[in-house]
Amino acid sequence: MKPLERPKSLTELVTESLREWIVSGKLDLGEHLSEVRVATELGVSRTPVREAMNRLEMEGLLNVEPQRGTFVFCLAPEEIAMLCDARVCLETTALRAAIQNNPKTLQKKLDACVSEMTLARQKEDVSEYLALDTEFHQHFFDCSGNRFLDDAYQAIAQKMASLRNRLGRHPDHMDKSYREHIELAEAVGKNDTEGALAILRLHIDRKEGSYWNVATKEVD
Repeated sequence: MKPLERPKSLTELVTESLREWIVSGKLDLGEHLSEVRVATELGVSRTPVREAMNRLEMEGLLNVEPQRGTFVFCLAPEEIAMLCDARVCLETTALRAAIQNNPKTLQKKLDACVSEMTLARQKEDVSEYLALDTEFHQHFFDCSGNRFLDDAYQAIAQKMASLRNRLGRHPDHMDKSYREHIELAEAVGKNDTEGALAILRLHIDRKEGSYWNVATKEVD
C-alpha cells in the first residue's frame, strides 16, 4: 500500500517561499523583514509567517535582534572566510568517503551534473548553472555513506547557496568554476582520489584566487 501524502501546511509553504527568496537573492543580505510585508505578499496571516521565521532563524538564514526586528543573515568578511574553511574540511572529507564507498554512483551523478551545467551555460542561464553548482557539491555527501557528515554540511549549505548566488555570477568566476567541475568529475572517473581532492581544495580555498577573495578582501 502506498502511504498517503500529507499536504503541506501553510507554515511549510511560507518557510519554503522565504528560504527561496533568501537563497536566490530576491532578499538582500541584512535586509529587514517584517511579518506584515511577508504576510501581505503571500496572502496569508501573520501566524504562519512568524512560525516560518522562527524555523529560518534556527537554520541561520534569519537573525532576530531584540527591539530592532528580523533580518536576513549577513556575514562579515572574516566570517565568510571561516565558512569557507569549514566547507573545505567537510567537502574534502565527504569526497574522499564518496570515492571510497560509492565511486560509480558518484561518477554518474557528477557527469550528469556537468552535462546539465554545459546546457545551462549554452543557454546563458546563470541561475540554473549556480543551482547545479550547489547540486554538484551535495553529491559528495549523498554518496559518502555518512549521514552525520551530511547533517553537518546542511548547517552551512543554505548559506553557501545564498552566497554563491550573490558572489558567483562574475564571468571569470563562472569560467573557472565550470572548468574545475569538469576536472573534478574527470578525476573521480579515474578514481584519482588525491587528484580530485587537490582540485577541490583549489576550487573552494579562499587563498587560491576564487570569488572568496572578493568577499573577504584578501590579496593573494
